[in-house]
Amino acid sequence: MDPVTLAVLNGRIEQIADEMDATLFRSAFTPTIAEAHDACHGLYDGESGATLVQGKSGLPVFVGTMAFAVRAVIEKTRRAPAADGDIYLFNDAYDGGTHFNDFKLVRPYKTPAQRAREAAGAPPAPPFCYLASVGHWHDVGGAVPGNYNPEATECFQEAFVMPPVKLVEAGQLRSDVVEIAQANSRMPVSIYGDLHAQLAALALGVRRMDALLEEYGDEALREAFAALHQRAAKLMRAHIADLPDGRYRCDDFLDNDGIADEPLRIGLDLVVAGESLTLDFSRTARACAGPVNIARSTLVASCYVALKHIFPDVPANAGVLEPVTIETPEASLLDARAPRPVGGYTETILRVVDAIFQAMAQAAPALSYGCAYGTINALSLSGHRSNGAPGAGQRWVMFCFFGGGLGASATGDGLNHANAPISTATIPPVEILEAAYPVAFTRWALRPDSAGPGERRGGLGAIYEIELLEERADLFLFGERGRFAPRGVAGGGEGARNIFLYPRGEAMTEPPMASKAVGVKLQRGQRVLLQTPGGGGHGPPAKRNPAAIARDLQLGYTTAEHTAQHYPHAAKADGARR
Repeated sequence: MDPVTLAVLNGRIEQIADEMDATLFRSAFTPTIAEAHDACHGLYDGESGATLVQGKSGLPVFVGTMAFAVRAVIEKTRRAPAADGDIYLFNDAYDGGTHFNDFKLVRPYKTPAQRAREAAGAPPAPPFCYLASVGHWHDVGGAVPGNYNPEATECFQEAFVMPPVKLVEAGQLRSDVVEIAQANSRMPVSIYGDLHAQLAALALGVRRMDALLEEYGDEALREAFAALHQRAAKLMRAHIADLPDGRYRCDDFLDNDGIADEPLRIGLDLVVAGESLTLDFSRTARACAGPVNIARSTLVASCYVALKHIFPDVPANAGVLEPVTIETPEASLLDARAPRPVGGYTETILRVVDAIFQAMAQAAPALSYGCAYGTINALSLSGHRSNGAPGAGQRWVMFCFFGGGLGASATGDGLNHANAPISTATIPPVEILEAAYPVAFTRWALRPDSAGPGERRGGLGAIYEIELLEERADLFLFGERGRFAPRGVAGGGEGARNIFLYPRGEAMTEPPMASKAVGVKLQRGQRVLLQTPGGGGHGPPAKRNPAAIARDLQLGYTTAEHTAQHYPHAAKADGARR
């Protein structure tokens, strides 16, 4: 295929996924999807389920996991082939990755010619490709509103589990499946709205695919899919070949699993050999009792995200991982099997990304980054509307995640108050949160002195103070980096650790597990305080430009004490100028 046609088709295919993203974001009921964009759409191979293309606004970590989700549907339809208009729904985290809040909708796509033949009586044909949508549903049962249960020891304490079931059969929505999903949620209206928004996104994808095939034909599109995959694999091999051969080791740690207050190792050996890369996690801790386990599909997705950060020019499809081998023992924290709890998967995959950044920095410092803040700080506040308030007696559940500092690179400081590097999900705006829930944010600010020092400093974390406006509420927090701060690379320093404080009597206290809090009872007017980590630095602090140090001090990013401790050369330079 000539390069111009390939570029045009690539743009058209990406646009389909982007429009599906936009359709869901503009139609969803809950802020988690509508504002934070905790969702994703993509096109997947009709035979293998491999990723063909993903929308640019969706979460990158879903790229790898959705391929596993599509494969689960492929296996289910081997005995009973899908008919035109069938759509499958499920949230099984062991087959489809991530955790049980992420509901996957998979639609086998039949071309107009295939649909016409089936309408005339021909047996169902294999799909041309699959369209898939995944969105984070607000609440799906379990012991904790919002489902981030730090004390879960099995999946049944986290959420209700739905295997791949036929939600839409030959174009007809099965209301019984919808009713089952709603009956298992504290927020059934949100479930209904978000589900129909995902269905609308898939319907738009079908219309756009029909138009594209009418213009270019089936064979041209198949050729484009194959060419884009080959180019991604070829470019990835070229990047790996530029790295020095060797074995590069890194150990990083999770604070604990929420059950036992013991650190959990993420041990990585990154092995470069010619055009091949091996990510060997054999030294990682065994599967644990608490909810920081992840399925292998989730591990694969997090490796994909880390490598895309390091090699951003490689096209976003399954070809990225073709020259990459990922190894982990079956009993590992990173290869969870049912019924191991997996609700806190976000914290573990962030540590996997951190480990890859640190190991890669040993091989090629200029390509890697300091560690990001390393936790989404999933916070759940819930209660009932008090008498006299609109909707008195109704249940409310606020689920939110929060930002922090990103790691520095060889060419620039880390971003302040940014989003986690596993996604493009945004922090919901304070105005939306205060309008939707009975809370007030009394502080929402950058956190001084939280950035890891370095030639390029990390980004600053944030400070959030939240006041309850209702009579009472229950609070749960699922976070990390409360004991192990985000590290720098290539001589850069650590960012500040995560700090969460809540009222206990007359004082403010940290949770016993540092980053995880369970069943905190709040009364009207009480406040909780969250101080998120900064990112790790890149390069020795002694090499930082004194002018940049002075600017940080002037802007309030650092204090005089912090500057004197980490950048003594700046004080000498200032004294010499005077």
